[in-house]
Amino acid sequence: MSKPKAKEKFSFKKSLANGDVTAMVMLIPAVLMLAVVSIYPFLWMFRYLMYDYNGMTSYFSGTYNFTRMLEDKIFWESVGHTFEYAALKLVFIIPLSLIMAELMVQKIKGSGIFRVIYFMPTIISTAISALVFSFIFAAYNGVLNAVLRATGIIDQNVNWLGDKNVAMWAVIIVAIWGGFGNYMIYFMSGLSGISKDVYESAMVDGASGLTTFFRITLPMLSPMLKVILMLAITGAFKDYESIMVLTQGGPDDRTQVMFLYIYQLIFGTATTTPQIGYACVLSLVAALIVGIVTAVYLLIAKKLDDVV
Repeated sequence: MSKPKAKEKFSFKKSLANGDVTAMVMLIPAVLMLAVVSIYPFLWMFRYLMYDYNGMTSYFSGTYNFTRMLEDKIFWESVGHTFEYAALKLVFIIPLSLIMAELMVQKIKGSGIFRVIYFMPTIISTAISALVFSFIFAAYNGVLNAVLRATGIIDQNVNWLGDKNVAMWAVIIVAIWGGFGNYMIYFMSGLSGISKDVYESAMVDGASGLTTFFRITLPMLSPMLKVILMLAITGAFKDYESIMVLTQGGPDDRTQVMFLYIYQLIFGTATTTPQIGYACVLSLVAALIVGIVTAVYLLIAKKLDDVV
């Protein structure tokens, strides 16, 4: 019997001789960019965890920022609002994106035009689209109130952005409008990878459309679905731009979410000065919350894979 070949040791010189130096050189700009825009700001944040810093002067405050965080009612309410916002957004945007993707992959006349229309909100600036919706949701001369009054659905104007009972629903509608086209494209990519032969076999066996969807489409789409869900979860927890334009966290902090509150602390508001040191602490806590939620989701997804 021939002896097994000995495992070759890694040689840096041999690796360079094989042309890996080209790849290393090409990676340098990306590594530098990562260090400048990601690693350095992250390390910079730790520098001010125990400081009262307003962007100009800094004073050592010890553990005050941490004790303040534990007693900050607005922040912990914003955490609850973030979970509420993310849950409601996901409940609507994922099924809607999947249904629209299923329709768009069908050979329907004009489907290409509808793909462009549905994807268009994704490429529009969040601030601009939110500004447009602020006119639509306007309490006195808004388009939405005018349409609802004309159809007899409401008798008097609804203060969509100023009423605590409906403000959260208003910002969720904007979030769904702006994001479902992006996830629709992801789902379309996954659906295009499913062989048509599988569907033809199901039709021969007499399977209905719903049976085909739940027994073939969803199981075969599960790898893509897990990725889309992870992106949607992390994206929903980090949303704040449209809320900042529409309600600025109001009314009475009803739509205040974690990262909007942190943004307001960092840059200040009309009545407050920047509180960068305290915002650094909240940023760290918010990152931990998002990380834990993502880890729990990945664990659950792995458990479901093992069961299946």
